[in-house]
Amino acid sequence: MRELSFIDKVVFFLNLIIGVALLLSCLAPYISVKTFFPLAFLSLFFPIIFIINIPFIFYWIFRKQKIFILSFSAVLISYFTFGSFFRFGTSNVYPDDKDLSIMTYNTREFSFKGRIIGKLTSHKIIDFIKEKNPDIVCFQEFDRQAKKLLPEYTYHYITPYWSGKSVQAILSKYPIIANGSLDFPETVNNAIYADIKYKGDSIRVYNVHLQSFNVIPSRVKSVRRVVRAYGKMRNTFVKQEEQVQIFNNHRKESPLRQIVCSDFNNTPFSNVYRIAKGEMQDTFDAKGTGFGKTFDLKIVPFRIDFILADKTMQVMTHQNFDLKLSDHYPVLTSIRL
Repeated sequence: MRELSFIDKVVFFLNLIIGVALLLSCLAPYISVKTFFPLAFLSLFFPIIFIINIPFIFYWIFRKQKIFILSFSAVLISYFTFGSFFRFGTSNVYPDDKDLSIMTYNTREFSFKGRIIGKLTSHKIIDFIKEKNPDIVCFQEFDRQAKKLLPEYTYHYITPYWSGKSVQAILSKYPIIANGSLDFPETVNNAIYADIKYKGDSIRVYNVHLQSFNVIPSRVKSVRRVVRAYGKMRNTFVKQEEQVQIFNNHRKESPLRQIVCSDFNNTPFSNVYRIAKGEMQDTFDAKGTGFGKTFDLKIVPFRIDFILADKTMQVMTHQNFDLKLSDHYPVLTSIRL
């Protein structure tokens, strides 16, 4: 290996930081935020850290330096840890009539001020739902008034009025024979579930909305706000882990096969996701395409909204929609039981 020039030494120093950061992010799914918070933070930005490592590989190959092994090894290890976070395929697929179609969508109460305000937004969302016509729709941050605009969904379970929680809803064309709310403590977030009768079988559908970060990146412009944002994020990670454990314990008590619709407010590279997924299938992993982005953030292709299906079910289709009527994008899948 030739002696490094001053520029090479600077590049090597940056490479070392980014390479180690990528390797550390691979530990995030297995270590609680209460044990070591920075790993949870790294997991949020895993795709960016992964991509940044790639130019270093080519730089050192071009410079004929064996240092390329650092980033190459980090990329290889992270790939085997998480698999590909980009899926090749086509989104030009439609659910078959004989399959169960499910949609999850955080609608920001049908009036997201970052896009279009008020009734125009709500009617566009309703029109989209009617066009796609899923058998079951799980809404996070639902507007109770929207229910009357979707009369085709005869059966529904909505967060109880008395709970004081953010409103989640499960709307179904098939009979709901049981339901309930988990009511996470000391937060407005919660999870609800409905047991649905489908073609002689019964399945449980969860609608899970984990703790939100409540941090707007564009407003973090001073040291004081950075410190406040850091504290908020740490508290959010802790809350999310507590909430996902409540959910995980609850679902273990049900003998029914399950489908989980969710806004986890966290990525597939987190401990929260690992616990929530368990032995279930992520429909994006099975049939998704591209990055599967579900949250409107320009810098990072965040995928924080998920549909998980029992491992005995067959995932037939998965679609993400770039529909800018909320800060989240809707996700649609079809499953054969």
